[in-house]
Amino acid sequence: MTTPARLLPFTAVLIKLLKGPVEYLEKSSWEKLLKHKNELQTFLLPLGLTLVLDEEDGYAFVKHALPEEEDAGISWIQRRTLTYEESIMLVLLREMMAEFETGEATTRELIRKRREIKEYASLFFKENASRVKFLKEIDRLIDKAEEFGFLYREEAHEIPDEQRFRICKIIKARISTEVLDDFYRQLKSLEV
Repeated sequence: MTTPARLLPFTAVLIKLLKGPVEYLEKSSWEKLLKHKNELQTFLLPLGLTLVLDEEDGYAFVKHALPEEEDAGISWIQRRTLTYEESIMLVLLREMMAEFETGEATTRELIRKRREIKEYASLFFKENASRVKFLKEIDRLIDKAEEFGFLYREEAHEIPDEQRFRICKIIKARISTEVLDDFYRQLKSLEV
């Protein structure tokens, strides 16, 4: 009779990381991740993965350790192709985060109502003939950002536009300040 294999002490948090980011708000997983971060990194490297951990902002995720062209045939991590509109929505959410962090923030987390996100986004998206269709499209983009893990629905609200979302800090790792700068350069070139 064989003895069962002993699980590694970080197995539960490793599984979570392979499914998506882990945030400090998930207390048990976060504490385990911090306790075993060196072991996790050592375990992941031979698999072609690396642990990205931002203790200050409170998030961690796993990414491929090899450049994309070298690991084209191997993929542990789900990759998503974003539409142009979805990319713009994420850039706008990242811009909201940048404004929040450079402002006089009194809280650690950026919470916005759906209505506020829609108002901000409507400044950048071109409204088509139907206002109702336009707002539905922005709602769809907000829902996609939530699905991708960049927005977290705080609590249920009976009025959809009053629904509150936390803009997750991991958006900073996915959309850098260089991407934001490039976005604004492109906008300015369109104005000329």
